[in-house]
Amino acid sequence: MDISPRIGNTKALLGLVAGAGASYGIYKLLSFKRNKKSAASESPVLKSAHPSEVKLQPGSLLAKVSGLDVICPQQTGLASGDIIHQSPDNMEPQHLKMLLSCLQTSDNPSDKCRILLTLANAAAFTVNQNLIQEFEGIGLIAGFLSDPAAEVRVQTLNALNNLCMNIQNQEQIKVYVPQVLELIEMSPVNSDLQLGALRLLTNLSVTDKHHHLLKEAVRLLLSLLVVSNETLQVQTLKVLVNLSSNPDMIDDIVQAQAPASVVLLFDQRTAPSVLLRLLTFAGNLKAWRPSAQVAAELRQKQDCLFRVMLDESSQLHNRLVQLLSHPDGEIQAQVARILT
Repeated sequence: MDISPRIGNTKALLGLVAGAGASYGIYKLLSFKRNKKSAASESPVLKSAHPSEVKLQPGSLLAKVSGLDVICPQQTGLASGDIIHQSPDNMEPQHLKMLLSCLQTSDNPSDKCRILLTLANAAAFTVNQNLIQEFEGIGLIAGFLSDPAAEVRVQTLNALNNLCMNIQNQEQIKVYVPQVLELIEMSPVNSDLQLGALRLLTNLSVTDKHHHLLKEAVRLLLSLLVVSNETLQVQTLKVLVNLSSNPDMIDDIVQAQAPASVVLLFDQRTAPSVLLRLLTFAGNLKAWRPSAQVAAELRQKQDCLFRVMLDESSQLHNRLVQLLSHPDGEIQAQVARILT
């Protein structure tokens, strides 16, 4: 692969990186003002703090994922100098080639982060998603999942997350699922690494096509659910809801080992954003009707999710009844649907 940069000096590279990051905020502001009364463009950018700022096209891949779909964190401390004011949606193919080439040869963690951030911003747009794939950039970017610097791994996950908005790109990204799961398991609880990895799995699990890759991950997700903060709980549940929406996955989900404390989350003190998704997950499981023989076999599996949440001996039913008096009407409605 020949991805030699057309702009041949480091100063120009840092200028492009800085310019893309700086002008991105201006571009987004102007773009939002122009389009706030109309449907979003083909690759809208959604910021976690204010998801209502962006209107998602009904039925689109982005619209199916409730949460942070494309990652565009604030850029600080960039090198000054010659700045090429280049918006990510208007980046030319040679710019992407240059960035990929410099990413491949850079040894500086700070430079890697800047380049990956610029690529992530660019990958919020379909044309750039296609170009990065065409330039064999997905494998190159994914190689930094094993970078020694945690901040580089985080920016790598962000870039892959945005590239994952493209269904064709998912075919390449899916091979890195084992690495992504390892990052979740080995990283500190509530870290940016775990959050970035879960966002990627959320987008990869929007359709049923790659659910089989996550069969063995249910135990990990359930364990994370009971020890993490609200932000990670929400993101973990997004993945679990996606998986439990697939009837072919239910057998694997109910057999997964689960901490008994999962049912303790069905509580008035649980954050509504978590509880609503937890109830959706429970509703998906409750819709499953095992035969008497299958249920008997599952009861023999110690600590499996079936025994924790679905068996007659589970505390879940009593906890659901208590939630009928929850002050949030939507939560009440969800509980009523599960109990009827």
